Amino acid sequence: MTSPTTDLEKSGSVSDLDPKRWLALIVIGIAQLMVVLDATIVNIALPDAATALHISDANRQWIVTAYALPFGALLLLGGRIGDYLGRKKILMIALGGFALASALGGIAQDFVMLAGARALQGVFAAMLAPSTLSMLTVTFRDPKERAKAFAVFGAIAGGGAAVGLVLGGLLTEYATWRWCLLVNVPISVVAIIGTSIYLHESNTERQGSYDVLGALLGTIGLGMLVWGFNQAASHSWSSPSTWGWLVGAVVLLVLFVVLESRNPHAILPMRILKDRNRAGAYVVGLLVGTGLFAVFLFLTFFLQGVKLWSPVQSGVAFLPFSAGVIIGAGVGSQLVLKVGAKIVVPAGLILGVLGLVVLSRLTLSSSYVGTILPAVLLMSVGMGFIFMSTTNVALHGVDAKDSGVASAMVNTTQQIGGSLGTALLSTFAVSATTAYIAGHIDSAATGAAVQLYQTNPNAFAAAAAVPDSAAQKAMVLINAASTHGYSVAFTWAAGLFALATVASLLLINASKTDAAAVEPGLAMA
Repeated sequence: MTSPTTDLEKSGSVSDLDPKRWLALIVIGIAQLMVVLDATIVNIALPDAATALHISDANRQWIVTAYALPFGALLLLGGRIGDYLGRKKILMIALGGFALASALGGIAQDFVMLAGARALQGVFAAMLAPSTLSMLTVTFRDPKERAKAFAVFGAIAGGGAAVGLVLGGLLTEYATWRWCLLVNVPISVVAIIGTSIYLHESNTERQGSYDVLGALLGTIGLGMLVWGFNQAASHSWSSPSTWGWLVGAVVLLVLFVVLESRNPHAILPMRILKDRNRAGAYVVGLLVGTGLFAVFLFLTFFLQGVKLWSPVQSGVAFLPFSAGVIIGAGVGSQLVLKVGAKIVVPAGLILGVLGLVVLSRLTLSSSYVGTILPAVLLMSVGMGFIFMSTTNVALHGVDAKDSGVASAMVNTTQQIGGSLGTALLSTFAVSATTAYIAGHIDSAATGAAVQLYQTNPNAFAAAAAVPDSAAQKAMVLINAASTHGYSVAFTWAAGLFALATVASLLLINASKTDAAAVEPGLAMA
């Protein structure tokens, strides 16, 4: 057994030139790939899963939100647990837990079981993600080798999303949507075996508490906020079932801020928010996540539900997004060094606004090449600008003791924004769809057919197959209403990106000199 080492050791039983370090990189890459896969692979499977488990339009967003919310909210706590108890140990526990949660999701018999499994995946992902980054940092001590290792890690993070989209389509179409979750089990087993053989234990000297109370307040508060948004779709914004949860969420989140400001070992030190550039990076990350995550959800349902594309076709349709992010990150990294993040971040956000404005004009007759592809390319290049630049800005001038939390907060804000945005924009979309249907029902027969669709989708599908039937007319109406709902959501998302643009102009003033001062490897950690 190799004895644990601390990050402060410059030499010892673990050599800086560990002969197993490149094999360790493969293992770390596999673990990271699994986390990235689950951010996209389930999106493609969601239409089939929603049909199989009879998940309502208002609730289907929870399959995405249930993963993103605990992932983002518990990410900082997961990193601290790994730092204190040992990253290798926590990585193996997280891999095993992720596999178990994935298996439960793969055999889910109803909405509650699937959403619960996804939430459990998010909990273990919050332990897994920071451990992989930390292990990468301590495994590669030579600056040049570390830069290469982080480049490989970044490629996995960027390309993994594309792999998830295509793999999700293949598994859903040629096997079953359940394998989009079950596939994590063999991947986890391989990663656990590799971790036990090729990775060395490492930890840091414990300083203070885990701040479990802070983590719980933040997580429960955000969960109540998401649930409140969801209730608005089922009831109304004025309903006690909506505002009661929202008020409770605000109370808990205010308590979280008060507690963190007074705790010397806070999981989120308030001091890191005092720098205007860093605060700007987090605000942008939150708003971008709020607008972006739901885009994949709505486009997936449009392509598969309205356009009747197969899961494989839908997965391939999103590949240009991954390519655009890679191109945008490459171009953006050079622009940051020439003009600074104060120019690059707003430029990326403006591209995102333009892409969302194009999507907001979506109609039943919109084509992929004419509408969706240009929008996806505009957004993806803009995201490449933003993701790279905000991480760089968040780390400029940060104290060494806060570099881990400062970097993790970029991912945290994006995940939390994604969970909140998916719930909020889904509420807007469902409300707009319902209102559209109510305003366009032209006969009692059509109204009855719409009600049949809502109560018994299988019977409705059989009735809609009859030419010139009321159900067939209702199907056209439902597709038009759904498309209208998606376009409304895209409009709101464009507004969120516009708000992020204003925030970046007001808060981010980092120059090209500031960008050059951040160590490349640190910007990934």
